[in-house]
Amino acid sequence: MELLFVALGGAILGLAARYLLPRRHTHGVVLVPAVGTAVAAVVWVALTWLGWAWDGGWIWVVSLAASALASVATSWFVGRARERADAELFERLARPGAARRA
Repeated sequence: MELLFVALGGAILGLAARYLLPRRHTHGVVLVPAVGTAVAAVVWVALTWLGWAWDGGWIWVVSLAASALASVATSWFVGRARERADAELFERLARPGAARRA
């Protein structure tokens, strides 16, 4: 049951990162929340395998902090990469003859 709650917390943190950070137009609606959910669940399971108590406070803090960091990083890096790729594609499509002459 706690795994469900931590996954839900990761999804909420992912949604918050998606709508609070810039460049949200460069990636899909589900990408950042899905990353937040997956990271929270994987970290939670890994920590329980390492013997951390599921009713302890630190397992929650570490799982949700990792989820938040992964969501922010995903939004930031995917957004930057997509903006750069879109600009390169625009330049290539705006000058169709330049690629053949070079």
